[in-house]
Amino acid sequence: MDRITAFSPRGWSMTVALSLLALLPIYVAVTGQTFYLDLASRLMILGMAAVSLNLILGNGGMISFGHAAYLGIGAYCVGIPAYYGIYDGLIQIPLAVACSALFALVTGAICLRTKGVYFIMITMAFTQMVFYGFVSMEEFGGDDGLVIDLRSQFAGLLDIEGATGLYYFILISLLAVLFLVYRITRSRFGMVIEGARANERRMQAIGYDTYRYRLVCYVIAGAICGYAGALLGNFTHFISPEMMDWTASGELIFMVVLGGTGTLFGPVLGAAAFVLLEEWLSTITIYWQFLFGALLIAVVLFWRGGINGFVDWAADQIPGRIITRTRDWIRRAPWRQRS
Repeated sequence: MDRITAFSPRGWSMTVALSLLALLPIYVAVTGQTFYLDLASRLMILGMAAVSLNLILGNGGMISFGHAAYLGIGAYCVGIPAYYGIYDGLIQIPLAVACSALFALVTGAICLRTKGVYFIMITMAFTQMVFYGFVSMEEFGGDDGLVIDLRSQFAGLLDIEGATGLYYFILISLLAVLFLVYRITRSRFGMVIEGARANERRMQAIGYDTYRYRLVCYVIAGAICGYAGALLGNFTHFISPEMMDWTASGELIFMVVLGGTGTLFGPVLGAAAFVLLEEWLSTITIYWQFLFGALLIAVVLFWRGGINGFVDWAADQIPGRIITRTRDWIRRAPWRQRS
């Protein structure tokens, strides 16, 4: 896991990145380029979903190909009440978290009794069951999806109907999720989860019920992703079963691996790279998915730490090299030789 201090190079870089995110609405207000606000909002929502997946994948070693189901469940917990005229966010958001956690509890209790490729396949099977379940619900649009007329309302306490209000709500949510995951991974609970990933039999031998710990971790990850799904539904004003297809789960895994598994900020960096590269490559060629696949292969083969690993390397190596070369240049400076 990341070890970040306020005065470390990575600490400064993360502070700068968060400051830029906080100031982005001001730039958009001056330039009128609202596209960047929408892009950053989507980036942060997917970053939260990737962080939740990394909690079970990177820290717990549970490779789930069904994590996008929670995005869809969370989004539909906003869309279905809105369909019946219920826009109260104090109902929609807790409902999204509770339904996602319940689905994770039920499916996790079954999935976690398997390992390896069987775990991967059964998580994907559960997700496809939910996917086709929502496709068959013609009342809520079926395969065509459902339009959300109004965003969640919070009894005058918070206004997210505007793009700027929603943006800051998403930013604060991302910071809260990062802090929560940081505390979890630094706790005794998090140490048990990582220990079970490394050697489950040894953890069981010293008295830990690893199945129960892993199940709780699985439920927490599902609840966080369901919350991200509720934000996604509010952001897009539209929900559809495509949100929870197995390909969406593959994209989340892509983000985690690209950013760096088992790290705090890696999934957010991976989500940022995914969204930005998708926007850029899609303007160049219609075969941008092929380039994405090649990039993932290159990262897995030659760049094991992902983007987060590169940030670590840059933080450790570049400042030192700059200082060394500057010192050597000063020593060889013409005015020192003449003296």
